[in-house]
Amino acid sequence: MEVMNEMRSRSDALTARGTTGTRWVLVWAGVSLVALGLSMGTAAAAEPRPLAPLPKAEMPDPAKVEIGKYMFFEKRLSGDGDRSCADCHIPEKGWAFPEPLSIGYPGTLHYRNAKTVMNVRFAKYFYWDGRLDGGNDLPTQARDAMTDSHFMAADGRIMGQRMKQIPEYVKMFKKAYGGEPHFGLIIKALGDFEKTLVSKNVPFDNYLKGNKGALSAEAKEGLALFEGKANCIQCHDGFMLSDGEAHALGVPVNPDIFEVKRYTTLRSQQMFLGTPNYRNLKSDPGFFGTEKNNKYFGTFVTPSLREVSKTAPYMHNGMLPTLESVVDFYNEGGGPAVNQDPLIKPLGLTAAEKGALVEFLKSLAGDDLGYRTADYSEDKRPPYELLKWVGQDN
Repeated sequence: MEVMNEMRSRSDALTARGTTGTRWVLVWAGVSLVALGLSMGTAAAAEPRPLAPLPKAEMPDPAKVEIGKYMFFEKRLSGDGDRSCADCHIPEKGWAFPEPLSIGYPGTLHYRNAKTVMNVRFAKYFYWDGRLDGGNDLPTQARDAMTDSHFMAADGRIMGQRMKQIPEYVKMFKKAYGGEPHFGLIIKALGDFEKTLVSKNVPFDNYLKGNKGALSAEAKEGLALFEGKANCIQCHDGFMLSDGEAHALGVPVNPDIFEVKRYTTLRSQQMFLGTPNYRNLKSDPGFFGTEKNNKYFGTFVTPSLREVSKTAPYMHNGMLPTLESVVDFYNEGGGPAVNQDPLIKPLGLTAAEKGALVEFLKSLAGDDLGYRTADYSEDKRPPYELLKWVGQDN
């Protein structure tokens, strides 16, 4: 309840379902923000929520987490048995992908940067284009990613049968959920594991809780800039340091999205979303693909800044390689964009101020959770075994 209240705390607005059936249109004092022509980005000009530590969250039963952990690293959950969640969300890389654009299902490549799954249980929306509601519904996100032909191309019925051919997994599912593995339990297990991917011992959180020595003097200066002159807090607010809204920043188009495999994925995915003119796109439409409203073309949902120092490169297409380049980009007022958010403007930061801001951003990362991809390699995962039939005629 604490988490959901935080997500809704920007206003006490009444809500009505939007025409697309995928987003809520805010109504305040009887006046629709959409009727006023305000985009999600400009609506964020409201007073930002104060920064806060991550809330305490109830963790799932350890048996559920254990089988979910194996499912996260399990390549046999993909169509051809060659992709796992951990291939794009790598523990050693901040649970993100270390290249500008993600890989995809074998034979394809993706056209966006893979976001971290750290703290994903608190996300307001999933994906850069916000096409799935968050609110801790991690099994739905797992189902979406697993069955997407560009990610894991899994058939849920087949995945359940595969897992039943692995006796150790059958035992683990029975212990955790009281039944044999099937697709519904597989995505539940994945969600239960992802609920545990929460930042720990974060210097900034420790500072907010009263440990004034948790931040260096330079990081404290960066915090003051974040909330003041740089005005980062206008979009990066609350305990997730994200308003969960869509903004256009003018990030340069990554030319690699026009490579045949990536552009094919872009057109295919936008076709399934119902994006108009998907065959002739010259850039990533972003949230427009979800809402089908021109004012959202080229806008993307604000990512959380938690663990940001571990998840380079940055932006929806990985075009900014370092935190320093991100700060430079904002300091210059972003880039040209048809729907550029009016909040984006030159900041006039000095070199010292930019350095302080980077130091503050580094304070948003917590301890390494200790997972290593090599610990879940093929030779260390439970093997398939032939089912043993009993009876004279079998």
